[in-house]
Amino acid sequence: MNSQSLQHLSHRQLLQKKDCKMKTVFLTLLLGLVCAAQEAPAEIDPSQITGDWHSILMAADNIQKIEEGGPLRAYIRQLECTDRCSSLSVNLYAKFPSQCTFLNVVAEREGDVYHVGYMGSNFFELIPVSENTLAVYGENFDGVKSTKVTQLLAKGDHATQEDIQQYEELNRERGIPIEHIEDLTQTDDCPQ
Repeated sequence: MNSQSLQHLSHRQLLQKKDCKMKTVFLTLLLGLVCAAQEAPAEIDPSQITGDWHSILMAADNIQKIEEGGPLRAYIRQLECTDRCSSLSVNLYAKFPSQCTFLNVVAEREGDVYHVGYMGSNFFELIPVSENTLAVYGENFDGVKSTKVTQLLAKGDHATQEDIQQYEELNRERGIPIEHIEDLTQTDDCPQ
């Protein structure tokens, strides 16, 4: 803008242009903060994680891995955070082939992701859904193929319809067909 065109602008027009530039700078700063907050590792509250849990639903992009008798089908019973959730102890049952076998695995946290060796190499994250439900999203590499797996856990023996809808959305976002969701409550006859 040259000096002649500035002379033709009123004082009010100059203030409006300056106000517009300030709003643009503010919105850019705000957007940057929002993006940074989304990329920062989420702090896990151990009191929300530690306790008794029940497997309600499970899904995988390779459904054979989680079908009854599948190597990744697991019935979680308890999670325990240690050292501000840098380690996570998981008590679960697996059926080999139809007999319940108790297992305890300890996963180590790196950023937002846990790593544990169970039926291959596993990386997973905990996603709070509501006060009484928790989703687990993981990827298992069995040495040949990678499988995406999710599980919906509840503090009781069921989840609300809203929790289930959020779980279905998680599966869609991660590329897991909702037709691959298995109701674990129908086959869980392992000890509590």
